[in-house]
Amino acid sequence: MRSSCVVLTALVALAAYYIYIPLPGSVSDPWKLMVLDATFRSAQQVSNLIHYLGLSHHLLALNFIIVSFGKKSAWSSAQVKVTDIDFDGVEVRVFEGTPKPDEPLKRSVVYIHGGGWALASASTVTFRFDAPLFLLEIKYYDELCTVMAEELNAVIVSIEYRLVPKVYFPAQIHDVVRATKYFLQPEVLQKYSVDPGRIGISGDSAGGNLAAALSQQFNQDANLKNKLKVQALIYPVLQALDFNTPSYQQNVNTPILPRYVMVKYWVDYFKGNHDFIQAMIVNNHTSLDVEEAAALRARLNWTSLLPTSITKNYRPVVQTTGNSRIIQELPQLLDARSAPLIAHQEVLQHLPKTYILTCEHDVLRDDGIMYAKRLESAGVQVTLDHFEDGFHGCMIFTSWPTNFSVGIRTRNSYLKWLDQNL
Repeated sequence: MRSSCVVLTALVALAAYYIYIPLPGSVSDPWKLMVLDATFRSAQQVSNLIHYLGLSHHLLALNFIIVSFGKKSAWSSAQVKVTDIDFDGVEVRVFEGTPKPDEPLKRSVVYIHGGGWALASASTVTFRFDAPLFLLEIKYYDELCTVMAEELNAVIVSIEYRLVPKVYFPAQIHDVVRATKYFLQPEVLQKYSVDPGRIGISGDSAGGNLAAALSQQFNQDANLKNKLKVQALIYPVLQALDFNTPSYQQNVNTPILPRYVMVKYWVDYFKGNHDFIQAMIVNNHTSLDVEEAAALRARLNWTSLLPTSITKNYRPVVQTTGNSRIIQELPQLLDARSAPLIAHQEVLQHLPKTYILTCEHDVLRDDGIMYAKRLESAGVQVTLDHFEDGFHGCMIFTSWPTNFSVGIRTRNSYLKWLDQNL
């Protein structure tokens, strides 16, 4: 008995040591976030082991773990009709709110899920356990889109774009553009009773990146300009030139997206060499001797784009000499389709009314704030919605056991803006 107690105590101590990480006191539900982060880290470590053993690509393994026992099949309720269908060869899940007699045409949001261009799904079920008299099912994007359709009385089109490592940049952009163009056809809008003047694009994290890239592309197409009434970007990733903005420095190891993991997602998105990651973390890929990056630095000069309340005492990290081979092998880093923040000012003009949600405890915080500033300078009407206790990914964590107070508040704020502006 005594030995069992010793072993149990040791296991509890080891678990506590693994789970505990120092977090700022202002972050929402810190202990719950520690457990969530430990779960993600464990999944990443298992997927890396599978990769090392040559059993599968680490991202395929990680996505299998995240999606767990599979995707949730399309399931309709009395309030929301859910169907899976192809839009010009791209899988989508359509959520239709209940029609109202006084509103024959509904508004619509095309939603693009996050996951580092490599993970998650429009119909993600991350954990499911069935047993007699017991059912636990945690839904994220499927639940978010269902709530959007019901509360906004809208048609939500959630795009199931292809993921890394099956495809790489710019295939994900091509998928979301192709599906959205198909949806915007008059006959398709008529089929779903959608008002063509009340359509928005939205996405979170990497999905916010794709949504921003799509908006810019549509804005440059005479046939598609003004087709989108709003864009709503949730903690979007918008640039890969500077991994030492104040938010990257402040949140270098903050869950659930540490800096190293974000840089790794970028390299994987471009099918790059992982040997580049450490050099990119210290901005060796955009050093002063890399001529290709010189003209773009002013477009993300955070010393002028960010307020002093954000910059604080942080200093820019600009290397005199670096590794020019990175840009030579990964020119996609300087492509505005992958990094919407570095687009020309003329491209930003006339973009639709914009909502950007940022979180204090997120490496991507400053990407969103700088984009808001650049859009405002281009004459775009922007709402910047910042959450001091928020962390990356928090908006999809609204259901037990991964329910966070900031998750519920961010989702409510997002839905309120859409309701008032779409």
